[in-house]
Amino acid sequence: MNWSNNRNLTMLVDFYELTMSNGYFAQGRSDEIAVFDMFFRKIPDQAGFAICAGLEQLVEYVKNLHFTDEDIEYLRSKKMFREDFLQYLRNFKFSGDIWAMKEGTPIFPGEPVVTVVAPIIEAQLVETMVLLTINFQSLVATKANRIVRSAQGRSVFEFGSRRAQSYDAAILGARAAYIGGCSGTACTITDREFEVPAMGTMAHSWVQLFDTEYEAFKAYAEIYPDSCTLLVDTYSVLKSGIPNAIKCFDEVLKPKGFRPKGVRIDSGDIAYLSKKMRKMLDDAGYSDCKIVASNSLDEYLIRDLILQGAQVDTFGVGENLITSKSDPVFGGVYKLVAVKENGVFVPRIKISETVEKITTPNLKKVYRLFKKDSGKAVADYVTLFDEKVPTEGPITLFDPLETWKSKTFEDVELRPMMEHIFAKGECVYHLPSLNDIRSYCTAQVDALWDEVKRFENPHRYYVDLSEQCWNCKHMLLSQKQF
Repeated sequence: MNWSNNRNLTMLVDFYELTMSNGYFAQGRSDEIAVFDMFFRKIPDQAGFAICAGLEQLVEYVKNLHFTDEDIEYLRSKKMFREDFLQYLRNFKFSGDIWAMKEGTPIFPGEPVVTVVAPIIEAQLVETMVLLTINFQSLVATKANRIVRSAQGRSVFEFGSRRAQSYDAAILGARAAYIGGCSGTACTITDREFEVPAMGTMAHSWVQLFDTEYEAFKAYAEIYPDSCTLLVDTYSVLKSGIPNAIKCFDEVLKPKGFRPKGVRIDSGDIAYLSKKMRKMLDDAGYSDCKIVASNSLDEYLIRDLILQGAQVDTFGVGENLITSKSDPVFGGVYKLVAVKENGVFVPRIKISETVEKITTPNLKKVYRLFKKDSGKAVADYVTLFDEKVPTEGPITLFDPLETWKSKTFEDVELRPMMEHIFAKGECVYHLPSLNDIRSYCTAQVDALWDEVKRFENPHRYYVDLSEQCWNCKHMLLSQKQF
């Protein structure tokens, strides 16, 4: 996309990535191959799963990695970096391998989402952008999917641009929301750049500018007769807004052979007002006129509105979606898990007194077990990279923490979940269209059991280690001296 390709983001790194890289170079270790995993430990909103998003922007970033003369001069001015290291950066290009989950894939804590295998400096310098691109868009896609599911088949539009944390967040947040299932966005540039359908009609200022509400409606309907949606809550929804809208439909649209598209409310008791609006519109002969509602909605409010019988056809969701306001951090981390010595990957581990923060070492693969009869996903299986894994059951998995708990799955198919994205620095992955990603996401979420998709106290989806992977981890734990 033109919007992102024109920017060189190579210097979007945490400064310690540069100081460490200079140190690796000074130590003569710049050619050592390292393996890093990006994974996360906790699902936002205590949900049952998250949605992976942001891979396309990560691919574009890696393709464009290079240090400009201005970058080199800036680093030289810091008087911290060796001159030969700066010359190394002048010819910098990513030459490693990257594996990743496809965008739109449901993902779970503890399993690799992105794996980078590259010379240590290259692997270190991409850390911030791996985390930034995947963390943010996964956060928004996950929240959007919750909101869309709460709407039970009704359309949800992303309306959050003006409340996003930056212009990039507005643009890419709308993209991620579309992956998560939103029908479109209010963000025009996201339509231009990513073909996410943009929609919008009027604000209260349009209505206020005219002497009367009816004049405002009439002018709008005359300009947009084939796409007329009127905002009816500037003054009083039931006393003036809907009566004036119906009058406009009767006097402007109907004589020209057009039908109204909708009416929108952005305030008040949406459940009560929408039911009254629906009856008034139906009685006037406009049962096909849709009702759109916005006003600081989230998945819980939408669910409650539907339970209360609200007659809303489309929801516009802003700040609570674009910022994932209820849980605004997707806590992905990027950890060293192996180094290559004499042609062999040697595992590395990070240990913590918090069990969940102990990393799973070595280069790994992730498989998902699908029931053959239902197509439902039942567990994820993390193995060593070169481990031989059956393509179907029976297979016995055990809990990596409570190891005495195990289960044998008979009628299942094992599918590898991580795609090879870069091989020796070259992109080998065909980036799908955004609509294909969105459709894939819908299908993959449908493959999860309803119990995993509950909003409160969802069933914990199993992410288990193979015996070889578990043994590797516990061997390193037992070897460490404290």
